[in-house]
Amino acid sequence: MSLAITTPDKRYIVVRGRLWRCANPDLSSERRAMLVSELMAARRAVKEAKRAERAGEADAAGALAAARDAVNAAKIALGERGPVWWRDGAPDLNRHLVRTTPYAAWYAALSDEEPESR
Repeated sequence: MSLAITTPDKRYIVVRGRLWRCANPDLSSERRAMLVSELMAARRAVKEAKRAERAGEADAAGALAAARDAVNAAKIALGERGPVWWRDGAPDLNRHLVRTTPYAAWYAALSDEEPESR
């Protein structure tokens, strides 16, 4: 398992050459832990709803939609989606290929020993 590379400004991690927004570092550790717990519960609910859908259970589609809404709400509260948590006016580059962003030169300069380049 490789470790994710974090951009120098700690706004994104790089996964398979793509930027993914990090959680807001200004969240208290207690609030962050609570939101991560909610996110994991919502992800388990998505998994269970998908299982129920495959089994043909009634209202599985509604349960799946509710679970996905809960995942989205937790990610917004963490700062991984929705309005950006930084205040310097920099654009949100979430899901952009790192090579097409202002981080391209930094990323290209990483050594072959970095986890992402393996």
